[in-house]
Amino acid sequence: MQNTFDDTIARATELLQRKDLAAMSALVADLSPADAARVLERADSAERAVLYRLLPKDQALDVFEQFDASLRGELLGALRDDDVITLFEELDPDDRVELVDELPSNVAHRLMQGLSATERDLTAPMLGYAKGSVGRRMSPEYIRVHPSTTAAQALHQVRTTGADAESVYMLPVTDDRRRLVGVATLADVATAAPDTTIGDLASAGPVVTAEISAEDAARMCLGNRSPAVVVVDSEHRLIGIVTIEQASRILEEAEDEDAARAGGTEPLRRPYLSTPVLSIVRSRVVWLLVLALSAILTVQVLEIFEYALAAVVTLALFIPLLTGTGGNTGSQAATTVTRALAVGDVRPRDIAAVLFREVRVGATMGAMLGSLGFVIAGLVYDFHLGLVIGSTLLAICTLAATVGGAMPLIAKKIGVDPAVFSTPFISTFCDASGLIVYFAIAKLVLGV
Repeated sequence: MQNTFDDTIARATELLQRKDLAAMSALVADLSPADAARVLERADSAERAVLYRLLPKDQALDVFEQFDASLRGELLGALRDDDVITLFEELDPDDRVELVDELPSNVAHRLMQGLSATERDLTAPMLGYAKGSVGRRMSPEYIRVHPSTTAAQALHQVRTTGADAESVYMLPVTDDRRRLVGVATLADVATAAPDTTIGDLASAGPVVTAEISAEDAARMCLGNRSPAVVVVDSEHRLIGIVTIEQASRILEEAEDEDAARAGGTEPLRRPYLSTPVLSIVRSRVVWLLVLALSAILTVQVLEIFEYALAAVVTLALFIPLLTGTGGNTGSQAATTVTRALAVGDVRPRDIAAVLFREVRVGATMGAMLGSLGFVIAGLVYDFHLGLVIGSTLLAICTLAATVGGAMPLIAKKIGVDPAVFSTPFISTFCDASGLIVYFAIAKLVLGV
């Protein structure tokens, strides 16, 4: 299957180079929506708009929904007004809100005004919640049942309205004032006696308020292995659901963002090949500048201990090893704790337990690496230098692991993204502090 798609990509690339849009359109029309979207992503914006217009109408919306939000916004800018209005109307409310965030405010306002009253009423309340909150990512399309409804009536409701709902596998149960009573699963309803009331089948389910982060709600959904999480307002009135499919997408986006920031870049938020070069540059250059400026501190430390390097030139040979080991140790600890924070294994209040654990982990790794460094440096050079290298590795690993484990918790406490805060700080701290420890031990052991 992969080879077949690779052949399709190669064929699409050839057709794009030849500007043969007719043949390209025929190629895309035979693909699944996901594969068609991946092919269209490789075209430039003008070609993509032309190819999209040539898609069969029943395929066009499915392909559009496969694009990232930023790419959707770019495509809308290249389409005719009537095409744009039709697409916007047919999107699910949560996809529509995500797209609004990518559009200029005047364009977004015009599109919202062009919606039908029903779709506008579904979408507008979601725009009132903060970006990143679950209220902005939930679906307001669900099947709500009353406690007095019978199982037979509920099944009839599912059959008649289920096509418009985001999910039919979990049915929120509300009273006359839309306050949540519980949830009933479709399996329980389908297997119950026809005259059984939903109130007898309802049970407590995973519930979140609209103000909490979408990522936390998504983790609750997947952690509970639930088909959906119910979203309520401050008065416990039902306003939406987050399905397991939505939760998976939210977490995938969050993990992509964390992975990018852990590597010292900003997430692209769109496919790589369709991202403009300047956008890629902007995603990387900020952290390069931060890390470059922080490196000045390392240079200052080297200047301070210039006399030690002049006295024992061999010390310079081990600087990359020591700073690299410290940086890697700190990054490993930060990555582990950041992940533990994300899945709820630790909280900022657990910082003492985390520090105690990371001190022991760092010391154990440092002892292992330090012993190896002592033996190798001692045999190759002399054992006084080996003692310096071994002791420094022990100290650096312990220090770096401790700081690396603490940084994500501190970042979370002060409301900063742990992935953003940890990477540049750990790199700077481990380089500078590692060199200070190294030369301090060298001065003590070698007398330089």
